[in-house]
Order: sequence, then C-alpha cells, then structure tokens
Amino acid sequence: MNSDWIVPGALAVLVALALLVLLVTVRDRRRVAAELAATRVEAAELRAKVDALALQSAVTDRPPAEFVITDIDRADRVPATRIEGRLFADIVLRETVVKAAAAAAGVRRALSPEVRNRVRFEMKREVKRARKERKQELKQARRELHARQRARLGEDAA
Repeated sequence: MNSDWIVPGALAVLVALALLVLLVTVRDRRRVAAELAATRVEAAELRAKVDALALQSAVTDRPPAEFVITDIDRADRVPATRIEGRLFADIVLRETVVKAAAAAAGVRRALSPEVRNRVRFEMKREVKRARKERKQELKQARRELHARQRARLGEDAA
C-alpha cells in the first residue's frame, strides 16, 4: 500500500537536506575565501603604509619633545582626509547601535528582579538607619534642652 513509498520518500528528503547543507557550506566557504583575500590585500596595504611611516619617522631627526600631551602645534601633522558619505553613515550608525545596545542592556539589568530587590533592601536599610540616627539626635537635643533648663533653674534659685 502506501508504506512502499515511505522509505524512498524519506531517502529523497535526506538527500535533499544533504544537498542543501552542501550548497550552504560551499557558498560560505567561497564567501570566507573572498573575505580572506580582501583581508590579505588590506593587510599588505597597511604594512606598506607602516613601512612608509617608519621610513619617514627615521628620516626626520628631531629630538622628541618632553611632556607633550597633545600634538596640536605640530606643523607636520597629516591633514584629515574626507571620507565618503556611506562610510560616515555606517560609522555613525554602528556607534549609535553599540551605544543603544549598551544602554538597553544596562536598563534591562537595572530593571531585573534581583537588582530591584537589592535596591529595595538597601533602601529599607537606609531608611531604618536614618530613623535611628534621627531618634538619637532627638534624644541628644532633649538631653541638652533639659540640661539647659536645669542650669537656668539652678541660676534662678541662687
């Protein structure tokens, strides 16, 4: 009956899944290989820039200034280059997303039940401490008042 088609159907599904996994793996490997090649090219360019800067700094034989905090007054500083709009937007967006994610994580942590309970406990403890301190101050003020009143009564009796 229908059981004759179950085994071949299951095999067909497994083969299809295996092919899908294989295709995804091949595509990911190609993407990783392309990224690796791009990274190597970028690393080579950066090495060339570092070598050029090392050569340039070796050529300029001026003594290092002592206690230089900023290099605002340096005449030989490299002028800022203009970056394209998409790169600027990408940088700003990434920074904003990172800050927003950090803020959201902080808020989520601050609103967690454990933190709220700890804050509640600390607040109760602080309120109790403040009450106790006010009672002690009130008792001390009453003692001083009674002592002054007794001193006045002693002066009036004399």
